[in-house]
Amino acid sequence: MSAYVYRMPAGIPGDITRPSNATVETQLFNSAAAFAGYGLFGKISSGKFVPVGAGDAATAVYGLLARPFPVTGANASDPLGTSVPPTTGAADVLRRGYAAVKVNAGSASVGGTVYIRVAAAAAGKPIGGIEAAADSINTIVVAGASFMSAADASGNAEIAFNI
Repeated sequence: MSAYVYRMPAGIPGDITRPSNATVETQLFNSAAAFAGYGLFGKISSGKFVPVGAGDAATAVYGLLARPFPVTGANASDPLGTSVPPTTGAADVLRRGYAAVKVNAGSASVGGTVYIRVAAAAAGKPIGGIEAAADSINTIVVAGASFMSAADASGNAEIAFNI
């Protein structure tokens, strides 16, 4: 059994942290454009939900890929928090609410701006990854999103989106 001496983990990327305040839609995945993990922002392209990627503008953001319950990943053996989402079928898209995300760069703080990397991928900074600091023209601001906490020891933090 684990003992939490200082702070409990902020969550698992993609988990909806306050379900009573969430608005979730079902959209379809595009098998040609796979998400690297849960808790990443996506856009609608040709009627399908795909990751925000290189060259996208801030207006492209549609919602956050939420982890559905009880699914953990594309394979039944995928451990919680380490799996990749399926590439076909239905996707749970958080349009409004609170969720846990992985912060890839910067120091998240309460009320801080949420950014998405759209260019110049680097070690630990993937395209589509969530960051807490602007990086010139390589990141875009997620309108209506803010951090609700600092990141935990694993780099996970809670965000509010369209609240």
